[in-house]
Amino acid sequence: MSKGTNPMTKSPRWIQSTLKEAEACTAKMPWERGLRRQAFIASRRAVAQLAAMPNRTARPAA
Repeated sequence: MSKGTNPMTKSPRWIQSTLKEAEACTAKMPWERGLRRQAFIASRRAVAQLAAMPNRTARPAA
C-alpha cells in the first residue's frame, strides 16, 4: 500500500442515506442557539430563583 491512500474508501449505502437525511433535517432542538434557547434558559433560571426564595406564609382567605 502506498503512502497517502485510504484503505477504507467505500462507505455503505445506509451511511450515505443517513448522512443525507441528517443534512435535510429541519427540526429545531431546544439547545440550538437563538430566541428559543434564550427563552428556555430564562425559564430555567426563573424556576431556580423562585425555588431559592423563602416561602411566605399564605394569607387565609376571607
